Amino acid sequence: MDTFLPGATRGVLEAAANAIAHGEPAALAVVLETSGSTYVHAGALALFGSEGRQVGWLSGGCLEPEIALRADEAVRTQMIQWLEIDTRNDEDLLSGSAVGCRGRLRIALLPLATLAPWPALITAWRSRQGAFEVTLDPSGALAASVGTQQGRHRFKAAGVPWPDVPPAWTLSIARPPSVLLLGAGPETALLLPMLRLIGATTTVVERRPRWQSAAASADVTVAQSPAQVLPAADGQFDAALVMHHHFELDREALAALADSAIGFVGLLGPVRRREDLFRVLPSSVRDALMPRLHSPVGLALGGSGPEAIALSIAAQLHNHLHGGRA
Repeated sequence: MDTFLPGATRGVLEAAANAIAHGEPAALAVVLETSGSTYVHAGALALFGSEGRQVGWLSGGCLEPEIALRADEAVRTQMIQWLEIDTRNDEDLLSGSAVGCRGRLRIALLPLATLAPWPALITAWRSRQGAFEVTLDPSGALAASVGTQQGRHRFKAAGVPWPDVPPAWTLSIARPPSVLLLGAGPETALLLPMLRLIGATTTVVERRPRWQSAAASADVTVAQSPAQVLPAADGQFDAALVMHHHFELDREALAALADSAIGFVGLLGPVRRREDLFRVLPSSVRDALMPRLHSPVGLALGGSGPEAIALSIAAQLHNHLHGGRA
């Protein structure tokens, strides 16, 4: 089974749910196999809709025109289209027609019109009820599930035109990572769209009316204290950011986070501020937080101001959530 962490995947699945709900003619491109050097891996998705609409990328743009043509065919015929794109040929390199990557993609293009159960599955996936599990066999039988919810469908399909076809392809899209922001500030309105683009769901906890509008693009906003939210959120969040720009509110947030199991805790502000906070917090809070505390939060990318800070935090979270080494 191939497991694919969501990045643009969230946007593709949400666009697919919207297309199904509104009867938009569209096809979902699902990467079944890859070999060699490819832009994406098995489990990657892209949506090809009407009038050239596209959500997600399977290459740097060089392969999409060919994929879009086959997507149109899938929509027109309401049949799965099997597509293999192989750019490993040395003759292409020597003739000047190579696209840059030296790999092979095997793709299934699924017409979405008949996948009525999928919007509910996508909602369950987005709410982190489980990974999105998909099994597709060469006959066109498709099974999908998220947690306890399931959906089955059989597409019309011609024979797969490739050798060595497996009995079925099984793909797993991990549930989207979830980030908790304790406090809002000038960076928040910039940071939230970045986190969405890298696949995360976001919850902002902010009681101050002045800053609640900055959290408008969050998936969830809560006008409560961290101590009210965190006890009921065990296991719900992959990362938490403390960023009130307010000493007492940050102290309150750190105290509440000490008893949580959140593995990444980011604290906005300089080292001196962190030291001042820990002077007024119990030593037990410091001991509980230090192994998972990132302070100052964000990678040292240079620059200043809310734009640079938001970018540095998003970069560090992307690195953490996707297993990077920065």
